[in-house]
Amino acid sequence: MASPRFLLLFTTLSLTVSSAISGSVVEDLANLQPPSDFNTTIMKNCQHNPSLRYCNSSSMDLKEIFKFTIVASHLCNESKNPNCVHSFDNIDLRNRPKMAPLYLSYSFFWKYCPLTILSIDLSNISLKGSFPKEVICCDQIQALDLSLNGLTGEFPIESFAPLTNLTFLNLSYNYFSESKISDSQFFKRFNSSSFIHSGILPSDRNYTIKAIFLLVGFPICVILMAVCFGWLCFQRPDYLPRMFQRKHKFTPSMLRAATNGFSRKNQMVRSEGVEIYKGTLRDSTQVRIEIYRGCISREKRKEFVEECKVLVELCHKNLVQVLGWCSNRNQRAIVTEWTDGETIEMWLSGSAPPWKQRLKMLIGVVDGMRYLQEHWPEVVYDLRINSVLLSDNHEPLLSRFQVGDQYSNNRKIHKFGIFLLEIITNRRSQEFERGEAGLIEYVRDNYPENLHKVIDARMKLPENMFDQAKHGIELGLMCTDQSISKHPSLNQISHMINKVHESCLELAPQNHKRSHGDGGKGHKHVQ
Repeated sequence: MASPRFLLLFTTLSLTVSSAISGSVVEDLANLQPPSDFNTTIMKNCQHNPSLRYCNSSSMDLKEIFKFTIVASHLCNESKNPNCVHSFDNIDLRNRPKMAPLYLSYSFFWKYCPLTILSIDLSNISLKGSFPKEVICCDQIQALDLSLNGLTGEFPIESFAPLTNLTFLNLSYNYFSESKISDSQFFKRFNSSSFIHSGILPSDRNYTIKAIFLLVGFPICVILMAVCFGWLCFQRPDYLPRMFQRKHKFTPSMLRAATNGFSRKNQMVRSEGVEIYKGTLRDSTQVRIEIYRGCISREKRKEFVEECKVLVELCHKNLVQVLGWCSNRNQRAIVTEWTDGETIEMWLSGSAPPWKQRLKMLIGVVDGMRYLQEHWPEVVYDLRINSVLLSDNHEPLLSRFQVGDQYSNNRKIHKFGIFLLEIITNRRSQEFERGEAGLIEYVRDNYPENLHKVIDARMKLPENMFDQAKHGIELGLMCTDQSISKHPSLNQISHMINKVHESCLELAPQNHKRSHGDGGKGHKHVQ
């Protein structure tokens, strides 16, 4: 009795003898119809060998199975198997680029792939595109050769799991994507010769490139990063995270960037050895940058830095905040907060502030002086009406600080006396030939009978407030009197001015009510 394999192939041959097993038969499969007894033949085959693939199909398509037998018979002969009646062991389409794609296109053949096939050779057939997964349907094969083609994309390692009998695989000379196939169990079934120039395994060239990068490129990258980090640290630390920035320390590059390259548009003042710029830091903070040009000794630079370290610690609402400094061989700079407010001199000349506002400003000045005397007695400041600034909310701001006991307390009190007299009189010591001494002499000569000539008439003081201004004049003269050994302290001055200010606040509503009640005639202004 013939074997199941023989029955299958015998049936195939008997159906195709009349067609001479030619290429035209395969190409004209659509017009072929199975003979009337084909179903009976298939059923007999399945009885003898139930493992045949078409026997296990959920829905048996006779026309499809018939075409499968035609293609199988034709392919067996094309593959030069010695006796297709008894065996169909090999599919050999190597070096046949025109015929191989035709057979790969017959999905019904691969669906019912004969169980007798043990080897498939599709090498050098100019096959392109992704891996032909159709061949994996023949999961009983022991050898598969797809070398010398142009296959690309990912290699389907997982799809090869059912091919447990596969012992020979050749994927060499293709263009698959690099895969971690070497880490899988799959690779252990084959050696590296199966994947020569396939693209799947990292090539020696890739290993060489990676090795060069690791041995040469990586250290260079580290060095470049270190150089960049070092440049940022020493030139533009404002680009670093705040935790890496040097607090209060500015660099020339930072100042240059803040002032648009020290442009004239940003320059506010220029004099011999000193330039003042308005700048904007990287965090959008507006600053005043005071730059001192010229070389100084190392000791002087060290002293400058130590002074700046003190100044940045100053913190009071009536002091200009010192943000930091810059010190190198050719230039030094102090960076302070920027204020768009005017100086006291500009304020007095422009808006003719009333007595109450002048008192409030004086309180702020004295508060700032007291803070410095109590906490930083070594810090001196420029107490002149063209140096004291006004903030946006009209708070006075002391500025132009220096470290060093240059002025005694009596000298500071004297400076405040001059400041107080200029505030009340709206006269400048520069107007007098003898300067400050001339201003004091002018006020003293008119005190007390002719004070109406001395006190700023623009304030239009009523009598009760004129008396307050008179006491202010007395305090100013007391502070500037060189003939007495003991001058009033800042605490005493603060107490006096605050008391006058409180009295002014109490008198203001009364004066307002009296003025309106008398039709504007009931209160006399001192002229």
